[in-house]
Amino acid sequence: MRVVIAEDSVLLREGLTRLLTDRGHDVVAGVGDGDALVKTIIGLDGQGELPDVVVADVRMPPTHTDEGVRAAVRLRKAYPGLGVLVLSQYVEERYATELLAGSSRGVGYLLKDRVADVREFVDAVVRVAEGGTALDPEVVAQLLGRSRKQDVLAGLTPREREVLGLMAEGRTNSAIARQLVVSDGAVEKHVSNIFLKLGLSPSDGDHRRVLAVLTYINT
Repeated sequence: MRVVIAEDSVLLREGLTRLLTDRGHDVVAGVGDGDALVKTIIGLDGQGELPDVVVADVRMPPTHTDEGVRAAVRLRKAYPGLGVLVLSQYVEERYATELLAGSSRGVGYLLKDRVADVREFVDAVVRVAEGGTALDPEVVAQLLGRSRKQDVLAGLTPREREVLGLMAEGRTNSAIARQLVVSDGAVEKHVSNIFLKLGLSPSDGDHRRVLAVLTYINT
């Protein structure tokens, strides 16, 4: 397979190149920033030599924030058949979600620690190049965790969400009732339903309100 590597650390870039070339793959280019990556892919495509897969660091110059993943997302939109595998030091949910938006075909997100397992890393690159998916277990765990939180709040009615939002602002039931122009009893019913839907039992006592607000904020 033909690979382009985007990594600002020369040492790591050369290491990845060696790992892949030693196993018979062709690293056609190595660059150190997101702009260079995009320009390289456009140039190769113009020559009719689009690579099979790009391996890119999430954070690259000049700001070392999201240049790599932004370039990866741009390339996925422009070249749907191009495999894209991004490497990150830590699990960054926003970047993972952005990369996985739309089709998950030919996409991967791995922590850099996985590179230490050479066979696992090379297998992941090949899988992505062939249109498969390679997601780090830590990425999957965090995305699923966030999904579960969203699913919990999805069970609330619009009014219950509104009440929970006011609870998060620190308002009492009476204050919420005045804000929504409803009775105290109506607010108490909404609050009870919120506790029930969030799985907060009476045994949690007064902490239920705090736990409900934390769930709202974390989501």
